[in-house]
Amino acid sequence: MKEREIPYKIYLEESEMPDKWYNVRADMKKKPAPLLNPGTLKPMTSEELQGVFCDELVKQELDDVNAFIQIPEEIRDFYKMYRPSPLVRAYCLEEKLQTPAKIYYKFEGNNTSGSHKLNSAIAQAYYAKQQGLKGVTTETGAGQWGTALSMACSYFDLDCKVYMVKVSYEQKPFRREVMRTYGASVTSSPSMETEVGKRILEEFPGTTGSLGCAISEAVEAAVSREGYRYVLGSVLSQVLLHQSIIGLETKAALDKYNITPDLIIGCAGGGSNLGGLISPFMGEVLRGEKKYRFIAVEPASCPSLTRGKYAYDFCDTGKVCPLAKMYTLGSGFMPSANHAGGLRYHGMSSVLSELFDQGLMEAVSVGQTEVFEAAELFARSEGILPAPESAHAIRVAIDEALKCKETGEEKTIVFGLTGTGYFDMVAYEKFHNGEMNDYIPTNEELEKSLSVLPIV
Repeated sequence: MKEREIPYKIYLEESEMPDKWYNVRADMKKKPAPLLNPGTLKPMTSEELQGVFCDELVKQELDDVNAFIQIPEEIRDFYKMYRPSPLVRAYCLEEKLQTPAKIYYKFEGNNTSGSHKLNSAIAQAYYAKQQGLKGVTTETGAGQWGTALSMACSYFDLDCKVYMVKVSYEQKPFRREVMRTYGASVTSSPSMETEVGKRILEEFPGTTGSLGCAISEAVEAAVSREGYRYVLGSVLSQVLLHQSIIGLETKAALDKYNITPDLIIGCAGGGSNLGGLISPFMGEVLRGEKKYRFIAVEPASCPSLTRGKYAYDFCDTGKVCPLAKMYTLGSGFMPSANHAGGLRYHGMSSVLSELFDQGLMEAVSVGQTEVFEAAELFARSEGILPAPESAHAIRVAIDEALKCKETGEEKTIVFGLTGTGYFDMVAYEKFHNGEMNDYIPTNEELEKSLSVLPIV
């Protein structure tokens, strides 16, 4: 057994919790491309965006100058119920792997939503309440974001309408019931409630849905109701800003023990967790202060970074949202019914897409079965049942630790454990029964969805 020179869990004091979010765009010499109005192909103005998003969130979305933005006291008070979250040294996993690598994970599952999503949900609900709105609409994939937002809206007494991707709606009924417990109404998407939902069902009969579909429905529902706005749990720059508290806490905990990571790994769907984890470390790289290796891990069934195209595309399947320049598989791409529902999105955050395009981070895609093999090994070693999304990062962290075993290198690996998998037992059941498939889209399928990208 290794000598435990570092505690199993590194906790920050409440007083050490960050009081500002970090905006990595401020340190990027080449900024992410702006959102475009699909009608005029000109950059979206704050006035145009305010018809969909809360006013203060629009300011944050368009801000690529200010490096630090103050966290309102009411949000910090809410954070204190479950933050700072622990940075854990995975001694038992290291022992199981017999690796010289040192493995740490930032655990974000110690709240009822079971994930990091609450960090942005409470911020977005706060700004909606400050604006005097009646409620908000949103989409959710695996259900973590919908759960987090329902909790946040309950706290601020706001109405919450959630469109849940159909495959997750059917596979995760208990996640749905948690949302309803907090007062949210939940609809399977695509649905017959919205015009865009009806169009999608007509074009793709029998579809199990996607985040792109659910986004379209949520946006339509928001703009057609007085006193409502749309909020999003990933992709947007404002969300990465709120999630930077993950990376800021991680860095503070590492600095407390003079630990410098070699690799920082995160699962990647739309980018909220990965962007939040790496932001302050990436800032050091952008300022020329440090060097780190960053790895984005995505499902092989929905490989936007590793097989997508860097281009302007619609953020949603129904094509009602602005155009974003991002690595995309095409807004019409329909992922297979992968169990990592939170990663079933056709595009990637514009911020992360630009960083990836500049060669500042890497990306790998992994198959579903090998992801669940890693999840089971982690659960048996560390005592936490990880969410399928998180298990993508675990898979690559294990792979990198095994490489260290072969070479004898004592690298320090940090990854984001975004949440728990206690509502994902249907997926674990299919894995244990040998019923899980590793569907990977063909080049022809991707070429078809990419062939209809908007001309910009």
